[in-house]
Amino acid sequence: MILGALSEVGADLSAVEQSLQALPVESVRLEVEPCTQHGLGGTHVSVWVEEDMTQGRHLSDICRILEESSLPAAVKSDAKKVFERIAEAEGQVHRQSVESVHFHEVGALDSIADIVGSCLALRQLKVDAVRVAPLPLGQGTIDCSHGTYPAPAPATVRLLEGFPVTLTDVPAELVTPTGAALLTTWHSLEQSPGPSRIVRDGYGFGSRTLERRPNALRAMILETGEGGESLECLVLECQVDDTQPECIGQFTVKALEEGALDVFTSAVQMKKQRPGTLITVLCESAMRDRMLELLFQETTTFGIREYLTSRTVLQRHFETVQTPFGPVQIKIGSWKGKQVTRSPEFDECVRLAAKHDVPVRTVFEAARSAAPNGGEPRR
Repeated sequence: MILGALSEVGADLSAVEQSLQALPVESVRLEVEPCTQHGLGGTHVSVWVEEDMTQGRHLSDICRILEESSLPAAVKSDAKKVFERIAEAEGQVHRQSVESVHFHEVGALDSIADIVGSCLALRQLKVDAVRVAPLPLGQGTIDCSHGTYPAPAPATVRLLEGFPVTLTDVPAELVTPTGAALLTTWHSLEQSPGPSRIVRDGYGFGSRTLERRPNALRAMILETGEGGESLECLVLECQVDDTQPECIGQFTVKALEEGALDVFTSAVQMKKQRPGTLITVLCESAMRDRMLELLFQETTTFGIREYLTSRTVLQRHFETVQTPFGPVQIKIGSWKGKQVTRSPEFDECVRLAAKHDVPVRTVFEAARSAAPNGGEPRR
């Protein structure tokens, strides 16, 4: 349902399916089809993997599968967080340690591909934040590997502790542990974002048909404010004079993959007239501990300064333009409702340039030319 909803608001499931082949498992296939329930239209997605679906795994097994894959580091991190949340919830329910929890349904390869695919789709959309509305909980019973349990499943209830929910009289499981783990892991906005513009919306459907309501999950992409958005972020700084330049470069790559908003360096003069490097990291406050850990692990600094600051960012969305070398995504920034900057995604230009053996600049300029107004601000 999550994959279906994200595809409705712009995620490319063909690209997601291709990326899922990076998992060290048999071929993963996504079956995508239009669906209508109770007069409401959307998308239904099934995930297929050639294996015995009853096979279960421990958290360490799943982490090994993720680490052995060639998935982007950020997606590996996202998926690990989801599985760690499930393991913690299952451990609390069954009074076991996280390490000894044995995943049954969630440990099957189709469920692993489902969770990883959802993380890929969300990253693809490049949203700034996620807010989850109160989730509806059904009633009755469900059958699982441990026997017959009350609905919602105990692990689902534990995962949703602290999150708003609504109780219904629907005799079915409306929120699964997988869905609860994904949505509560992604959830980063406690309050509504204020005045906003709906950019896209859509519905992802489950396989079950309910009697009085569509079995659907709605996703919406919102743009907030008329002009730039003012956001608070954390600045981490340190200067070093004995860290190898290659190590600073490696830290930069890791920090950005792990979710830093920006990383940059400046040349500075340090004590005893030694030339050094000032490393500056911008990140959300929630990423503080991870960024501190990376700085201490990857550089030789003995201390890090930190302070909160505000930044104003353009409202942004993405469009895809066609070039002689293939499709390229264009990032579009708007100020007070007017488009002021349009920039091709450089990684896509690099990939297409290598594929066609042409300079990157050739692809970049072709993408800019294909954009409306030749890449100039739209008036």
